[in-house]
Amino acid sequence: MREIVLINITGKDKPGLTSSLTNILAQYEVNILDIGQAVIHDYLSLGMLVEIPSKHSSSSILKDLLFQAHKLDIQIRFSAIDAESYIGWVAGNGHERLIITLLGRILTAEQLSEVTAAIADNQLNIDIITKLSGWVSPDNPELFPKACIQLTISGKLNDPGRLRRKLLEISKKTGIDISFHVDDIYRHARRLIVFDMDSTLIQCEVINELAKHAGVGEQVARITESAMNGEMNFKESFTQRVALLKGLDERILAEVAGNLDLTEGAQHVVTTLKKLGFKIGIISGGFDYFGKYLQNKLGLDYVFTNVLEIKDGKITGNVTGDIIDGHRKAEILKTIATVENISLQQTIAVGDGANDLPMISIAGLGIAFHAKPTVKENAKESISSVGLDGLLYLMGISEKESSHVL
Repeated sequence: MREIVLINITGKDKPGLTSSLTNILAQYEVNILDIGQAVIHDYLSLGMLVEIPSKHSSSSILKDLLFQAHKLDIQIRFSAIDAESYIGWVAGNGHERLIITLLGRILTAEQLSEVTAAIADNQLNIDIITKLSGWVSPDNPELFPKACIQLTISGKLNDPGRLRRKLLEISKKTGIDISFHVDDIYRHARRLIVFDMDSTLIQCEVINELAKHAGVGEQVARITESAMNGEMNFKESFTQRVALLKGLDERILAEVAGNLDLTEGAQHVVTTLKKLGFKIGIISGGFDYFGKYLQNKLGLDYVFTNVLEIKDGKITGNVTGDIIDGHRKAEILKTIATVENISLQQTIAVGDGANDLPMISIAGLGIAFHAKPTVKENAKESISSVGLDGLLYLMGISEKESSHVL
């Protein structure tokens, strides 16, 4: 009669350790049913669920493994698994897996404790914990440090909304970003990413900068704030703000463009995703002059922005063509996906304002970036604690992997 045994190995890692143990198992024609390994600061934790054929004695195998473990100066434990428990374990693995990502400048025990308690409260189990961020030397701290771990969760989640609300509450309380989504095939098949421009890809709202030069800075800034919070219809607010720019000299556009600062991590994320073969674009309620400027600077594939009307070297206070509002942003994303022959599940959309919610909500991965509270609460994922390159972690790309791409 076959036996199923769980083998747990811990101790100082060394080359050839796994090979020497599995070589013993191979001599007895053992089948590997499950296996997992992690190494933290050169210390190994290896688990193997094995099936021992009925023609071999488990005692002989375990004795040989114990002898080899002694030679390797590691610890080894064995647990017999009955058939009923194994069948239940197999059935439980039929549930979809969930991914919870913790992202911030630092990771504290309090943050991890709160999140893991929420997971346990929902009768879920943590299968894998992976560190995605790089290592920082205590003697040479980074200017913009990042800490990120990814938890792979199994079990049947009866109330996703309840868990999501709890994670949002923990995020607000402890100051860490928490992403929660299903680990499906699309997560590894993203092909297109689009960004809002103002206060997302760049650090400022361009229309506010132009308004300062036109002497209407405070007035336009107030309208912009209301629009981004969703307190005003975007088209209405946009029309009001553009009208206030009437008469501004065209040369100011070049001056403002030359002083634009990219958001922290923007260059890194664009360069990384370009090398991974992504199509990258801007879908913005901002202006075409600045969208094209960034397209040339970053090598973007698509730019959709409002066309600022200029006559005789002066801004007229109008735009040409339809205004790109929230609804239009979502339609443009659908169109680009169709042109690229991909599904919406393979797209990523990033923005900060209420007018970004329509495209964020239909994208496979929609992210509210340093967004207003109402936007963050209505988006499934958000980044508020780190720069734009934090989204690489939400995509499951580790610091080591992205550095190898570059």
